[in-house]
Amino acid sequence: MASRAVAKAGKQTAATGGSPEIANPLDLNDPWLYLNRELSLLAFQRRVLEEAVDERNPLLERLKFLAILASNLDEFFMVRVAGLFAQVDAGTLDAAQDGMSPRAQLIGIRREVKRLVKEGHKCLQALMPALQEHGIFIHNHGDLDDAQLRTAKRYFDETVFPVLTPLAFDPGRPFPHISNLSLNLAVLIQDHQGQQHFARVKVPDSLPQLVPLRKLSKKPGKSGPRRIDLVWLEQLVAAHLTTLFPGMQVLEAHPFHVTRDADISIKELEAEDLLETIEEGVRQRRFGSVVRLMVTQEMPPRILAILMNNLELDASDVYSVAGPLSLKRLMDVYQLDRPELKDPPFVPAIPQALVETADDDIFAKIRTQGILLHHPFDSFQPVIEFLRKAARDPAVLAIKACLYRVGRNSPIVEGLLDAIEEDKQVAVLVELKARFDEESNIEWARAMEKAGVHVVYGLVGLKIHSKIALVVRRESGRMVRYVHLSTGNYNAVTAHLYTDIGMFTCDEEIADDATNLFNYLTGYSAKADYRKLLVAPLNLRARFAAMIEREIDHARAGEKGHLIFKMNALVDVPLIRALYRASQAGVNIQLLVRGICCLRPGVPGISDHIEVISIVGRFLEHSRVYYFRNGGEEEIYIGSADLMPRNIDHRVEVLFPLDDPALVRRVRDQILAVYLADNVKARRMDSNGAYVAKASAEGGKQVNSQEFLLAQRKTAPHRGKNGRSKSGS
Repeated sequence: MASRAVAKAGKQTAATGGSPEIANPLDLNDPWLYLNRELSLLAFQRRVLEEAVDERNPLLERLKFLAILASNLDEFFMVRVAGLFAQVDAGTLDAAQDGMSPRAQLIGIRREVKRLVKEGHKCLQALMPALQEHGIFIHNHGDLDDAQLRTAKRYFDETVFPVLTPLAFDPGRPFPHISNLSLNLAVLIQDHQGQQHFARVKVPDSLPQLVPLRKLSKKPGKSGPRRIDLVWLEQLVAAHLTTLFPGMQVLEAHPFHVTRDADISIKELEAEDLLETIEEGVRQRRFGSVVRLMVTQEMPPRILAILMNNLELDASDVYSVAGPLSLKRLMDVYQLDRPELKDPPFVPAIPQALVETADDDIFAKIRTQGILLHHPFDSFQPVIEFLRKAARDPAVLAIKACLYRVGRNSPIVEGLLDAIEEDKQVAVLVELKARFDEESNIEWARAMEKAGVHVVYGLVGLKIHSKIALVVRRESGRMVRYVHLSTGNYNAVTAHLYTDIGMFTCDEEIADDATNLFNYLTGYSAKADYRKLLVAPLNLRARFAAMIEREIDHARAGEKGHLIFKMNALVDVPLIRALYRASQAGVNIQLLVRGICCLRPGVPGISDHIEVISIVGRFLEHSRVYYFRNGGEEEIYIGSADLMPRNIDHRVEVLFPLDDPALVRRVRDQILAVYLADNVKARRMDSNGAYVAKASAEGGKQVNSQEFLLAQRKTAPHRGKNGRSKSGS
């Protein structure tokens, strides 16, 4: 893309002879230097789609990525697009840092979403023959044979019909409410007098969305995968609508899918009880304004007009699809018991530092060394056992924890409840505003309060996103504090699906910081001078910016400057500006950004020394790691914070340092270096914001970072300070 910024950069570079010292720094406020956040998020969704297209992935894994794409787009509309609509409705004309107005962003979003949806359905059609080769048939109802039709009708009569509720729309009955993310049928019927009527039938989401029809052996008398035939539930309902409208003629029926604004706005200053406010917000989510209507291409204009008028939509809010709606329902197919069509299962390793002795005293092992856990390659079980052991140990007096997304049937919460039974002091910060996990967190909060846990729901105006637990134990007449810190949530399910890094430590300075942090969260504290932890919104921004400036100073002094940042998103403009200045000073900057990245790499004179890599693979990359070369005195911070204004200024986040040089080397050489070497799943961003496959050199070795780390999980030492062995794997 030709750009005034690029043109200026080229002239400036020529004028300075390519020197890292820019005599007249370029305008770092130029909007072109900042990629649009929303379009960058859609670029991430395209990388998800690429995994569905990639023939190297197992068949059902490809189908799973299509389901993930659809689910991600649902959330994108519920939150991000809804926010843009709110800005337009409020008359906001202010452009984002990239120069795009809210209305311009909506236009760009529509264009890209239409492409993504079209390509997603094209991918599904391309996968159908392969599914059939493996005995999995997804039928249209009109293509069923007589035996399948009989099975389908029996299932409809016995299972589906009892839960259906037809809702009429006429002068005596208002247009029915269409709930968020619901799949529906718009039905046109005619009575015996020839009068036509409109009705809505909701496709029940409590039933399988792909109805199994039969299971037969591939060939009689021969072994092989069992055949399964499936039909879309909405087609089954549509085929039997006469049962719902007896005495009427069903003229036509067309599916439609509604997405509503689901971003809860919490007026915390006016809320006497945050728990009740969140509960009410969750209830109101289903009534938010409609932000997207998905229909099939077969829907006629007259029925579409009824929906648009009553849902108060413009034509730009309607997305016409060639195929089934809501592809996230393909997760039903992924759940089939066909392990040969999925990624091979794996058993996470127990870190060597926790199994090298027969003693099961985890506290003794933490006293010996800091212990690093890299999930899912390392098991999450030690974290569960850490809290279970603390709950049962008579020497433990108190347990404190921040819970963001714990999920249902949580062994972590069960351990905390056990601690109450053992007369421990237990204080838990439950973040009720964890988007789309509010209901689960509310249930756990009430259960813990009932059991006697001191439950705190957060701070006014701030979301608690930090991942930290503190155990206070009496040992030889003194109190010793044990801390677990992590990049990930205390969720045993996602710990098997996300990449995260955690650490056990009893470092006194970190423990002191952790104590002060919990006092800040549960009581009243204005303390901001933490000794080792970077805590948002208190000191993280200032100290992080200072460390980038320190790297610039090293580079200008002739030292090799090097930054490696791994995160989910890079949005914060002041920190992007600091990275641009670091690049201008000659600092080598390698950014591993899974999702949104608003920085442009490779712009002459501005970001020549910046590389941006994104990795989408089997596991969701979720760890945040920040490496500073610091003139050879290397530092690594790990934690919960992405480089986004919401994380740095509007959330309580924690980044913790790795003080042990052995752990620094392990993260640098055995984690970050592996990701940077990836040439299978990695995509490199160019200066236009496009992502291209990071190809290996001709004849070079292919490196899939996640698969490499899986292969290494049993031999990695995971040792820290005072460990007997520090050799790498």
